[in-house]
Amino acid sequence: MKNKNFENLKNTLQDSIFTWDYFTDFEKVKKNVKKIEKELNLLNYLIGKENLEKEFLTLVEEYPKVRRILPILIAIRDDKLSCTPVITDIETLVPENKKYIFYDPIDENIKKELLLFFKESGLRDIFESKAIKNLVDYCFGVEVGFDTNARKNRTGDIMEKLVSKFLEEFCEENSNFKFIEQATQKRIKEVFNYDIKIDKNSRRFDFALLDEIKNKLFLIEVNYYSGGGSKLKATAGEYQYLNDFVKSQNINFIWITDGKGWLTSLKPLEETFIHNDYVINLEMLKNDILKEICNK
Repeated sequence: MKNKNFENLKNTLQDSIFTWDYFTDFEKVKKNVKKIEKELNLLNYLIGKENLEKEFLTLVEEYPKVRRILPILIAIRDDKLSCTPVITDIETLVPENKKYIFYDPIDENIKKELLLFFKESGLRDIFESKAIKNLVDYCFGVEVGFDTNARKNRTGDIMEKLVSKFLEEFCEENSNFKFIEQATQKRIKEVFNYDIKIDKNSRRFDFALLDEIKNKLFLIEVNYYSGGGSKLKATAGEYQYLNDFVKSQNINFIWITDGKGWLTSLKPLEETFIHNDYVINLEMLKNDILKEICNK
C-alpha cells in the first residue's frame, strides 16, 4: 500500500506553484524607494545642468547624505559594495574598497574620488544627456530588478500561503480544528495551551493544527523544490529525524512537500515516505487527505 501511495505522490508533483505575485514584491519595492526619496529628489536637481561636475560637488558638500544613495544608481547595495574592491588606477591595477567615499567626512581626496566615480560609472553622462527624467522613477525600476534576486526565497512563502488556504477551508468545515502559522513552542502553549518539547531554540514549525475535542496536535512543515540538488537528500533525512522527534511526544507530524525537483532524488524521498507517517503533496491535500489523516 505504501508503494502504491508513493507512486501517487511521485506522479502528482507540481510543475509550478507560482502565482503572479511571485515575480515582484511591489510593496517592498515601494518601501525601499520611499526610504531614499528625499535624497533622490535632491539629486534630480543635477539632471541636465551645465557645469555638472561643479554642481555635483556643490550638492554633495551642502547635502553630504545624498552620497549614500549614489551606489544604488549603479545598482549595487551597501553590502555588495563593501565586499567588492574597485580598480580606479589602471596602471597599478590595485583593487580598493571605496565605500568610504560615500560615508566619510568630505575632504579634497573624497571629492576627487567622487568625481572619478561620477565619471567612470557613467552617471555623469546619464545626468548630462537627460537619459533619466526622474530618479525616483528610475530607482523604482532598479529596485524591481533587485527584487528578482529574492524570487527563490519567495517560493517557500507561496507554498505556505497555498497550504494556509487549505487549512483555513479545512478548519471552516471542521469547527473542532484550529490552526496557527509560524508555530513556536511558546506560541503553541499560548494559543493551544499545549506543551511541546523542541530540539533547538530556533525551532519554528510552519503550522500547528489542533483537534480541540481530542486534544490531538499536528505539527506541519512545508516546502517546494522546483530544481534538484544534493540538498534534497539531506532535507529528506532531516524530516525523518523530525518525524521521530515529534512522534516520541505522541504528536503527529505532517510533511507537505512538492515540486518536480524531487524527481532527481526519488530514493531519499521514498525512504522518508516509508519511514514517516504522513508525507503528502498539494494534489493529495486538494483531495481531502487531511480529513483522512485527522480521523485516524
